[in-house]
Formats: sequence, structure tokens, C-alpha cells
Amino acid sequence: MRHRSHRSRAALAIASAALLGVSVAGCDAVGDNSPAPRGTTAKALPKPTPTWDRSPTSMAAVGDSITRGFDACTVLSDCPEVSWATGSDTKVKSLAVRLLGQAGAAERSWNYAVTGARMADLPDQMAQAVTNKPELVTVMAGANDACRSSVSAMTPVAEFRSEFQDAMDTLREALPKTQVYVSSVPDLKRLWSEGRDNALGKQIWKLGICPSMLGDADSLTTAAMRRRTTVQDRVEAYNQVLKEVCAKDQHCRFDGGAVFDYRFGTDQLSHWDWFHPSRDGQARLAEMAYRVVTATKPVS
Repeated sequence: MRHRSHRSRAALAIASAALLGVSVAGCDAVGDNSPAPRGTTAKALPKPTPTWDRSPTSMAAVGDSITRGFDACTVLSDCPEVSWATGSDTKVKSLAVRLLGQAGAAERSWNYAVTGARMADLPDQMAQAVTNKPELVTVMAGANDACRSSVSAMTPVAEFRSEFQDAMDTLREALPKTQVYVSSVPDLKRLWSEGRDNALGKQIWKLGICPSMLGDADSLTTAAMRRRTTVQDRVEAYNQVLKEVCAKDQHCRFDGGAVFDYRFGTDQLSHWDWFHPSRDGQARLAEMAYRVVTATKPVS
């Protein structure tokens, strides 16, 4: 019995040593918790592709008169060279210039916005934009949906949502990964408040600029104030739509209400109509867009 026990213990020791050797060899083979042998380089894991590229190399703009630079240079005329999105004016320093440089903006940015356009016009503009395969598309639309002949003529919120979704679908069918920057609709009631003390501006307003908000600009009756509040509520509803539709798309960034919340003054308004952005106003829009596009995280 003693000899058999001695032989058993010896066999167990030999087996344990062999098992330990296999285990150590196995660790060296896979490199678990061990430095790589000298003369070799540890293979780095591939980095995940970021969802948002902060340095797109081409862009297109869709939208309305603001993106066309309307009334920023001469009365009742487009002035796309001062557009916040794609303009070449050195004082504005458009988003395209900030992202692509002066030469790059001239070669690789396109402006498909149309003065007077409403959200219903955006799908067609987007269809034109995709032909150039831009890496970024900017959207600024909705003011004309609220600026109608009367409150009852404003675009219903459900239609606005459907039309914006249609525009996004048009883009995605052709360009699944193109990025989209969406601006909020400006604060139209603040436009009225800032411009109503200017006699010349009010005369221009009478030509038909945003009657739902700017009509009877001097009137402070209950009915007039209720009308303006109704328009303002609709603008806020539009902005909620823009936020919600954009949030469903991983390649879309809404400005978080930056344009709507901006406390602009008369220096940022066209002195031709006291409604559209001036050169200075266009520059402020470019600054806000650039912050959102180049931010490490989307605006909450």
C-alpha cells in the first residue's frame, strides 16, 4: 500500500507539471495579459466609424429666401453671395467657406433654395441637391408656411411633417449617409417687435411681407395680439416637427432651436425690409450652423 501511494503521488505531480506547462504555453500563444514578444507589434482593434463627420468636403443648401440672401444687398432681390450657407462674401464667411475654404466653397457647394419656397417645395429641391452627391445638406424652411395671407392659410402641422419627411426620404433614397443640418424656423414675433418702430420697414411690410404676423403692425388690439400669438405657436410646432423628424435619422442634426432663440436686433435685419437677415444676420446664421456641424456631440 505504501509503494502504491508513493507511485500515485509521483504520477499526480508529473501530470500537474505537464498541465501547467500546457496552460502557460497556451497563454503565450494567445497573448492573454502578456506583452507581445520583442520585435512584434500588437494588432490594434479597428476604431468604429463615427456617425457624424465634422469635416464634410461638399455641401448643398435647400430652403427659402433666407438661404438665398434675399434683401441683404439690394431691395427685393436675391443675393446668394451673402447666403449663410453657401455664399462667398468674406464678411459673412458662410458655412461652406468655413468648412471647405474659399476655393472649395466655390467648387463644391450648391444652393438650391428658392425665395418664397414652403416646405411643400423641399422634396423637389432635395431631388436637385442629390445630383451632386453632397456630403452635407443644409435645410432652412418653414417661415413661409407661417407667413401666409391669414392665420387660416398657414400650413397645417400634419402636412408640414409629411412634407419634411418626404424631403428626407427623397434624400435617403439616393444618399443614405449624407449628413443633414436642419435650422429651426426664426422667431417671427421678434421680427415684428424689432421692426415695428421703423416707419420705412412698415411701409415695405405693407407690400405683403408675412401678413399673418406683420399685418396691421401698429395694432395692439386683443385680436391682433391673438393673431400674432397663433402664428408664433405654429412656428414653435413646426420646430418641434423638425426636431422629431431629424432625431429619427442618425445622420441628421437639428440646431436645438438656436436660430429661433437667437436674440437678434436691428443690425441683423435687412434695412430694405426689416424682416430678412442683413449681411450681419447672415453671418450670425453661419456661425450657429458651423457650431452645430462641427460639434463633437449633437445639440440636445
